[in-house]
Amino acid sequence: MLNMPWYRWLPVLLIGLSSLLVTAADLATEVTKRLDPAPVLRGDFEQRKTVGGFKQPLLSRGDFLLWRDHGVLWQTRKPFAASLVLTRKTLLARQADGSAAYRLDSRAQPALAAVNELLFALLGGDIATLAKRFRIEGELQGKEGWQLQLTPLDDGLARVFQRVRLRGDRYVRQVDLEEANGDSSQIRFEQLRQAPRPPTPR
Repeated sequence: MLNMPWYRWLPVLLIGLSSLLVTAADLATEVTKRLDPAPVLRGDFEQRKTVGGFKQPLLSRGDFLLWRDHGVLWQTRKPFAASLVLTRKTLLARQADGSAAYRLDSRAQPALAAVNELLFALLGGDIATLAKRFRIEGELQGKEGWQLQLTPLDDGLARVFQRVRLRGDRYVRQVDLEEANGDSSQIRFEQLRQAPRPPTPR
């Protein structure tokens, strides 16, 4: 077969590429089916961030509330109390006493909306949104598990992340972020559970 002219290999190559594309689409579809689309999700998190120049990873713990299509409340409890509120258009950081440390608005920071959309998708396992920004590879594990490796499709995102890994079952259990500058973060989620809808913000 090695002596075959190139044009005879072409159909085989196209069939192979088509098969890979279908496999990636099927994987995303199957993972989406396995995820619980609960509108409100609570849980605890542990984040280990490895930063160049530091021997030990920076460890933080806390809890979070994800209200799909509305926002995320990310509350760090240790090593110090702080909170972060994300909506589709804003990011608000508060100190332990409740005072605002800073507030960003997508009207003044146009990139913020894209960043928040990405964070929503990572926390909520929104595969359709992630597929717009990343090449998705991975595998299904057993009857409920799965893991995905996400590689940025555009140069802008690639300047921030080398790759992202997600692992889970009916919920996202772990997110690994490998940054382009060599830093990395591992976020593990525990005690995940559905929760009642919070009062609608006024």
